[in-house]
Amino acid sequence: MGTVTRGTTNPNRLRRMDRWIAATHGVELRRAADPLTVDLGYGAAPWTAVELLGRLRTVAPHARVVGVEIEPERVAAARPYERQGLAFRHGGFEIPVPGRPVLIRAANVLRQYGEAEVAAVWERLCTRLAPAGGGSRGGLLVEGTCDEIGRRHVWVALGPEGPRTVTFATRLGSLDRPSDLAERLPKALIHRNVPGEPVHAFLRDFDRAWAAAAPYASYGARQRWLRSVRDLTADWPVTDSPVRWRQGEVTVAWEALAPRS
Repeated sequence: MGTVTRGTTNPNRLRRMDRWIAATHGVELRRAADPLTVDLGYGAAPWTAVELLGRLRTVAPHARVVGVEIEPERVAAARPYERQGLAFRHGGFEIPVPGRPVLIRAANVLRQYGEAEVAAVWERLCTRLAPAGGGSRGGLLVEGTCDEIGRRHVWVALGPEGPRTVTFATRLGSLDRPSDLAERLPKALIHRNVPGEPVHAFLRDFDRAWAAAAPYASYGARQRWLRSVRDLTADWPVTDSPVRWRQGEVTVAWEALAPRS
């Protein structure tokens, strides 16, 4: 289910998303009897799936990754990279793997789809996640968009119940102002960056906080970012802590940024 993407990919492109997943979802992966992860739409080369396995295994030694691609030729090209814990399958949004994944990562996949199609895809993918229960929040779907070399990235995290958070992540040394990240908003939000929509108000307030924190730039871009995010917490439900802010990230509750209609 789905359509073929351009397949553009680069080594290390998804490092920011991967590190966030390892930090925030590592506990769920470790406690799972079968810590199955799906890299959905990995593209013309298997680099992102290979890297994801390595990063997840730093926090969950038994994690395994299945790369899923809708283009058969890409699957055939990836097969030589298979090894223990890493496999590649032909398929799409139906997620052709046995069992219920603890993690589905879909990076730069929905960019080519219409905004009206996103909700149905999210719902389909969320139904494939491992269910909540027994102290677990269930599986996680991470869907978002980044630039070609991974300097700017925005993603939505969803559980079996639906959207949870939106994370903005950037290489701080390349950032002019926070609203530069608007060009990498996922499909569910990118057309909503207009006056009257919450995501537009958030980026506006972030730019204002960034401008007010200009004196901190003398201590480096990280200190300016930290101050800006701290000021944002007065008006926006930021869900993470300075530990993540220092990585050039900030995570906000989905409800605060969700489209109004």
